[in-house]
Amino acid sequence: MNPLVELNLSLILFLPWFVILGVLYWLFPQQPRHRARMLFDVAALGLSLAAFLLSIYWSHASADPVYGAMWQQVLATALGYSVFLAVLTLAFLVRRHWLSRRG
Repeated sequence: MNPLVELNLSLILFLPWFVILGVLYWLFPQQPRHRARMLFDVAALGLSLAAFLLSIYWSHASADPVYGAMWQQVLATALGYSVFLAVLTLAFLVRRHWLSRRG
């Protein structure tokens, strides 16, 4: 397998699901939708993706190759997805708290 594809396989496989989650995060709640919220949402989605990428690259480098190349993929997928969801969930909670205080 191409090393670049192997390193980014988790991203390739999860990208459609991340797009769905990102669209749902962006659309709900529908109001209020002001400039500050849009900037916050863009930053949250970008941070979630960056955290995902950092976690899969770290897990590829840290996984013990004694257990085989598949273990690197399994660890990268599990850790990356968890990190993406954790960052997005935290952003959702912070945004909800922030919007309720403004509101």
